[in-house]
Amino acid sequence: QVQLVESGGGLVQAGGSLRLSCAASGRSRYATGWFRQAPGKEREFVGGISWSGGTTIYADSVKGRFTISRDSAESTVYLQMNSLKPEDTAVYYCAVRTTDGSTSYRGYHYNVWGQGTQVTVSS
Repeated sequence: QVQLVESGGGLVQAGGSLRLSCAASGRSRYATGWFRQAPGKEREFVGGISWSGGTTIYADSVKGRFTISRDSAESTVYLQMNSLKPEDTAVYYCAVRTTDGSTSYRGYHYNVWGQGTQVTVSS
C-alpha cells in the first residue's frame, strides 16, 4: 500500500510563501492532487499534476499564485504557494491515483491520501 508523507506547512504572514512536499513510498510516480479544507468548510481542490508531470491543473482561486511540480527521482510532488492570503488558511492534503496516471479535480478519483499539514496565513 502506498503511503504519503506531507511536510512544509506552518504559519506565514499574508503575502509570504510556503512550499509543501508530498513524498510517496516505494519511489513510484503517481498522478497527484492537492486539496485543502478550512474549518467549517468542505474540502476543495487546489491543484493536480499527472504522473509524468506533463499536465498540471489548478483551481481558479490559486491560479497564478500556486505551482505544482514533481521531483521524479524522489517521487516527491511539491506545492509552491506564493502571495498567500488569509483565506488560504486550511489543512492541506495530497492524494494520489494509483490506477490512473491522469490528474483530476475530483477528490473521489484519488484513492490514497496523506495525513494533512496545516497552513495558517496571518493578516
